Amino acid sequence: MEFFIPAAMAQAQAPAPQGNPMITLVMFGGLFIFMYFFMIRPQRKRQKEHQELVTALGKGDEVVMNSGMLGKITKVDENYMVIETGNNVELKFQKSAVHAVLPKGTIKSI
Repeated sequence: MEFFIPAAMAQAQAPAPQGNPMITLVMFGGLFIFMYFFMIRPQRKRQKEHQELVTALGKGDEVVMNSGMLGKITKVDENYMVIETGNNVELKFQKSAVHAVLPKGTIKSI
C-alpha cells in the first residue's frame, strides 16, 4: 500500500515559468518611488520643521512638551532648556522634547 509521500515524490517537476526580468525591475522601482513620496519625504519634512522649531526656541516662549506638560521657558542652553511649570517649579528638559510653541498668554488663560 503506497502512501501519499512516495506518489508525490514520483511526480515530475513542472518547469518554472519564464517571466520578463524587466517587469520585476520596474515593479521594484515603482515600489521605491511609492515609498519615497508617501513615507520618506513627508517624514523628512516634519523632521526639518521640528528642527527649525527647536532652534528658534527662546526665553519667554510658552511651550507644550511631548508629555503634555505646559510651561514657560526661563533658560535656554545648546541642548537643554529650563521651563517653569508652576509657582517656582522649574524643570530641565531636552530641547527636542518640545511638541509646539504656544501663543503668548496661553498658559494664563488656561
